[in-house]
Amino acid sequence: MLDKIVIANRGEIALRILRACKELGIKTVAVHSTADHSQKHVRLADESVCIGPPPSTESYLNIPAIISAAEVTDAMGIHPGYGFLSENADFAERVERSGFRFIGPKAETIRMMGDKVEAIKAMKKAGVPTVPGSDGPLGENDKTNLKLGKKIGYPVIIKAAGGGGGRGMRVVHSEATLLQAITMTRTEAATAFNNDVVYMEKFLENPRHVEIQVLADEQGNAIHLGERDCSMQRRHQKVVEEAPAPGIRESLRNEIGGRCARACQDIGYTGAGTFEFLYENDEFYFIEMNTRVQVEHPVTEMVTGVDIVREQLRIASGASLSYRQEDIQLNGHAIECRINAEDARTFIPSPGKVTTYHAPGGIGVRVDSHLYTGYCVPPHYDSMIGKLIAYGENRDTAIARMRTALDEMIIEGIRNNIDLHRDIIRDGNFIAGGANIHYLEKKLNL
Repeated sequence: MLDKIVIANRGEIALRILRACKELGIKTVAVHSTADHSQKHVRLADESVCIGPPPSTESYLNIPAIISAAEVTDAMGIHPGYGFLSENADFAERVERSGFRFIGPKAETIRMMGDKVEAIKAMKKAGVPTVPGSDGPLGENDKTNLKLGKKIGYPVIIKAAGGGGGRGMRVVHSEATLLQAITMTRTEAATAFNNDVVYMEKFLENPRHVEIQVLADEQGNAIHLGERDCSMQRRHQKVVEEAPAPGIRESLRNEIGGRCARACQDIGYTGAGTFEFLYENDEFYFIEMNTRVQVEHPVTEMVTGVDIVREQLRIASGASLSYRQEDIQLNGHAIECRINAEDARTFIPSPGKVTTYHAPGGIGVRVDSHLYTGYCVPPHYDSMIGKLIAYGENRDTAIARMRTALDEMIIEGIRNNIDLHRDIIRDGNFIAGGANIHYLEKKLNL
């Protein structure tokens, strides 16, 4: 087992990793910017190292500083959490070359899955269903591209191979605007991702966003932990997630989950990962793989009883998975609300001092947050300040507990989106289950 690791992140995920380390007897090193010296995990870690000023480019994205922190503290591994450097193949490679263990998949796997075109090729080869599309990068021949658009059928979507997080994509509804959309997406992709490769896919008009959680070890074992529905989104950012996804047949879950697990074996994947799909008319269509722990991993933990971060640490230590596929049973239902320091309507971030904080409680309620009364939310990072998770023996109970928890939760001094969540959790279409990815934006008139 790794005896000491660097937690190369901040906020609630850093605290989540620290807790898992404590359970396993692993010592922790918290790296932090000068703006984050008072973070809860920094106070609780065995050691802490300041790695730079507030801007993330000079701290949490500063690869030499993070590796130096591992060297001076004699750590064995580095856990990247999510965001920042978690899916940076160059970082993973440099960590391993420096003699430390990167707690995640190998650099070549991250690189492959980070290129959407290569990822789709790998999934097709592994038998994972994909969206009908160009099956590779678009060339420069206008006639060929127009012919391809006609063959796929409009609307289509042009995507950047190096894109992600809702960036680098453009929907095209007719042949008249296709070529201009390809050119514009190429230009934007080159600027944003230093990669101008784009590809074309059929644009599904009313899909849901359903994803499969997987775990794989270095011994070639791989399992899936069922699915999550993450369709409540705005501007391609998830707001509410739940597990299992409403209305998914158990036979279909087992089929698509099994294919994802086998794909992990085919590509030599290790660690925790998530296969993201669009789901429409009882069909799954692969869109990308996230090679890290997800923000929404707690809902899967609640319905399976599997500690995903603990498994990440064990796998990175060379241990085999603690579970076989037949051990995994989905029990009950869990819902997660992302709590953000932002205006609930404009989504403008709201940094500042938290004058009052009260976390909800009760049976089936879990709060993953680094907040405390007196904490100052800095303006330099993502606005998420916590996650509220409610579990019940069925979906109705989980919804009822989430309503109560949201009503109990108090965050004063800064604006937040608790009222938005109260509205969503009481919305008739959410209660019915199965709303598509466009529903929330239409509801909010975005």
